[in-house]
Amino acid sequence: MIRRRKLPPLGALRAFEAAARHMSFQRAAEELSVTPTAVSHQIRLLEDTLSQPLFVRRVRGVTLTEAGLSLYPTLRDGLDAFERAVETIRPQARRRSVTLTATTLFTARRLLPALDAFGRANPDLDLKLHASDDVVDLASGKADIAVRYASGPFDALVAEPLFAERFGVLCDPRLGLSHPRDLLSTPLLHIDWRRRGDDPDWERWARMAGLTELAVGKGPRFTDDSHALQAAIAGYGAVIGSLELARPELEAGLLVNPFGPILPGEVYHIVATPGAMATEGVSAVRAWLKTAVAGPV
Repeated sequence: MIRRRKLPPLGALRAFEAAARHMSFQRAAEELSVTPTAVSHQIRLLEDTLSQPLFVRRVRGVTLTEAGLSLYPTLRDGLDAFERAVETIRPQARRRSVTLTATTLFTARRLLPALDAFGRANPDLDLKLHASDDVVDLASGKADIAVRYASGPFDALVAEPLFAERFGVLCDPRLGLSHPRDLLSTPLLHIDWRRRGDDPDWERWARMAGLTELAVGKGPRFTDDSHALQAAIAGYGAVIGSLELARPELEAGLLVNPFGPILPGEVYHIVATPGAMATEGVSAVRAWLKTAVAGPV
């Protein structure tokens, strides 16, 4: 008799492996091109199948349980072996491809929604997205082109502005905020990842608004913009967030920018080495960034 394997659903195993590798449901979802909720459901299914938890879920992230630590290396090595086996039988003729690197949030908010437009315009070109908050050395060959949020200069690179960032108060419209002084009785949400000296935070906003009595140091803190936006959508408070990257929620009415002032940010730039920028593939990605990504998505 042929033994039947008693394995959990492959989708649940893939979701767990990606989440364990990134230590983030959000980043696992971005890799798998699904929502964080879908990743969470798949992992719950796997935990139910195994009758034990695989992650310890905390406000600031997740960690593996002993069972998760035991499962992850074997599963990772198995999926790596599957990938190698598949690659050995692929036809050797390779399609043209371009790797674009950008921050995790920019990739999720601006690049992923515009991917269909890129595919329609470039059916013979594969676009690989490298989402990382670390700056990639383009001369290393790890990526061909990048979107960087900085004023420059960009040494030895060709740079072209894409669009300027703006920051403002974002909150659930049900909070009913209509005047800056309403913030005195509203919880403030904070994003901690920025450390550039003149951050678009509550302290800078209150100074510009002349609201000196605002308790700018109080309230929940987040290391991930997406988590802070989700907390604002849920009505937990107001946050100083990107008006550009929160555009889908603003257009859907899930968030509002009830009043100013607006804090100017840096400019997103398209950057590449001079040699890469002259290639046909990178030129196609540059054109897509300037049309589908810089405009409404």
